[in-house]
This record gives sequence, structure tokens and C-alpha cells, in this order.
Amino acid sequence: MSDADPVRLTAHVHGRVQGVGFRWWTRSRALELGLVGYAANQQDGRVLVVAEGDQVSAQRLLDALRSGDTPGHVDLVVERFDSARGDLSGFVER
Repeated sequence: MSDADPVRLTAHVHGRVQGVGFRWWTRSRALELGLVGYAANQQDGRVLVVAEGDQVSAQRLLDALRSGDTPGHVDLVVERFDSARGDLSGFVER
């Protein structure tokens, strides 16, 4: 995977991130960065963020998730970068 290839960021966000506007905030940041994907509440209280786009924008979204400027409180973000699949459009809250 080269820097020019689109990437897929999969991030599990732990903390107080449900019921506080976290998915909406994430969607706004992702759209500003030109990313496609989604933010979804998980049954265990985490939020799953899946975003595709260029490496720099995906890293900026990851940095934003860890910034301390999010709604609620983020304790931990566990991320993985893979090659983009190209199966996403827009950025939605699930």
C-alpha cells in the first residue's frame, strides 16, 4: 500500500461516546476531510468508525478522534488501516 493509494480506517472508540453527539461530530469531521464511511454505535458502548479516503485525511480523522475535543470522553481508540474497498459512499451515522 503506497501513500497514494486510498485507505480504509477502522477504529473502535472506547469511552463515553454514545448519547453525546459523538457520531454526528465524527460525521462532520469526516465530511470536512472528504472521507466516506460511517460511525455506528456498538452494543458494548463503543463507536465503530469506518472511513475511506486518502491516507493523510484518514490519519487526520484518527488524530481528531484522539484529540480530546470530541463530545463525551474518549478513553482509547484502537485502529487498523487497510486498503480501501471502494464500497462506501457518503458518511452516515448508523
